[in-house]
Amino acid sequence: MCRHLAYLGPPVTLRELLFDPPYSLVRQSWAPRDMRGGGTINADGFGVGWYPGDGEPVRYRRSQPIWSDPTIAQLAQVTSAGAVLAAVRSATVGMAVLDGAAAPFAEGRWLFSHNGVVRGWPDSMVPLAATLPVRDLLTLDAATDSALVWALVRHRLRAGVKPARAVAETVTAVSGAAPGSRLNLLLTDGRTVVASVAGHALSIRATPASVLLASEPHDDDPGWQAVPEGQLVEATATQVRVRALAEV
Repeated sequence: MCRHLAYLGPPVTLRELLFDPPYSLVRQSWAPRDMRGGGTINADGFGVGWYPGDGEPVRYRRSQPIWSDPTIAQLAQVTSAGAVLAAVRSATVGMAVLDGAAAPFAEGRWLFSHNGVVRGWPDSMVPLAATLPVRDLLTLDAATDSALVWALVRHRLRAGVKPARAVAETVTAVSGAAPGSRLNLLLTDGRTVVASVAGHALSIRATPASVLLASEPHDDDPGWQAVPEGQLVEATATQVRVRALAEV
């Protein structure tokens, strides 16, 4: 079912986000606390994207478990950023396990992650896939539900749709085509984060200077707040707005 997080705020090391907390994303790869029936571990790949400056993000993705890759542990010690999106993956049965299937997906400044599953894949998504340019379908990062959901969000962004609406419209469209899907999405350009809560958990920890959104709280800080089902979050490092998906 995957686990993911997004951070905006003063620069921190990747190690502080991914490795150091007691219930860190690395720990969630082998001992998640809230999978909600979507598997038991998240060992089918991982990815991290971060913004080293005002330009486009850098990504590191692998198809192996995050705990088995010494390179990310070394990178995390020496890499700092004020905007990060990271995920660990639990692949749906029958879907590819390869580097390109791991979030974050990217284009330009955008990074994207999907925590969930599209029911009835691939047949349920044929009508929505038909609305995309053929080139987009031929160049998907992987033949997975998450990659197609990203293509649907990206298509709206390219058309000038605002990020919050692009996410909300995609969740609505996919939910209509594939009822019962779990569609917790994360989208960031390094300045703002948009997140949907549709079928799975999301929590927020905000301070006056930072915001962290995560599938699971990575520590026992009382500042964590669970986001209710059916909500959409828009956040910067200093502001958080939560409203119903249907209101976007």
